[in-house]
Amino acid sequence: MAQGAHPLQDRLLDCTEPDAREAALARATEAVRAGKVVVLPTDTVYGVGADAFDVVAVAMVLAAKHRGRDMPPPVLVPAPGTVEGLAVDVPMYARILMRQFWPGPLTLVVRAQPSLQWDLGETNGTVALRMPDDEVALALLSEVGPMAVTSANLSGHPAATTGQEALEQLGGAVAVYLDDGPRTGGLPSTIVDCTREEPVVLRHGALSADDLRVVLGATVLHDAPPAPPEEAEDEAGANGSAQPPESLTGTRLVGSVVPSGVPAPREAVHTLTA
Repeated sequence: MAQGAHPLQDRLLDCTEPDAREAALARATEAVRAGKVVVLPTDTVYGVGADAFDVVAVAMVLAAKHRGRDMPPPVLVPAPGTVEGLAVDVPMYARILMRQFWPGPLTLVVRAQPSLQWDLGETNGTVALRMPDDEVALALLSEVGPMAVTSANLSGHPAATTGQEALEQLGGAVAVYLDDGPRTGGLPSTIVDCTREEPVVLRHGALSADDLRVVLGATVLHDAPPAPPEEAEDEAGANGSAQPPESLTGTRLVGSVVPSGVPAPREAVHTLTA
């Protein structure tokens, strides 16, 4: 080990070269299947995650960040078709957005399939889904399936933009760190609540409301008030958490007023936390 190197430096695996990437992905796949926590690059920042259906592993992800169940992680998927097994009552406008913007910086909050044996935290019957536009992330997701992923940082600290930064913050809580070079961070994903008859933007990000309206056509798109800074802290899977008002009916929003015909969801949308 080089002088001054992190004592767990051997957990940081290079993914920048094809041969090294294949070996690193094999180790990460093995770790996820064994119920361990891994760090992976995304198209925004680095994320820390685990098998979305492994209750203990998901709890380990939250513990690694020093985060509670009140801020459940979003779920990253390898393909749009994966949504069919994870969600119910997915509206047509959500499918249109998926077709246009996935993979990419768009997180969709949908009603979770009630029969699924998972526990992401206090989700109130919803789940935030995103398909990242990142080759390494998609390769891992294609092997292990949906992963609960949040930004690779301790709560209250900056999100990691390199594997090394993630290692410095999370240390031994993570079994494998996939390092594919720096990520720019940039704008987080745009979050859209798809649990209503008409979509509501919960957080503006890399995709603007105008970007969404172009593909939605006649479907009315509404805006929710901006999330407090602490709720917009991180991004990886998507950011996953911006608690909307209990009812948006007749509420003045950013740049618009929600008409009385827009019903509030049956349950509150869970806090999106990356």
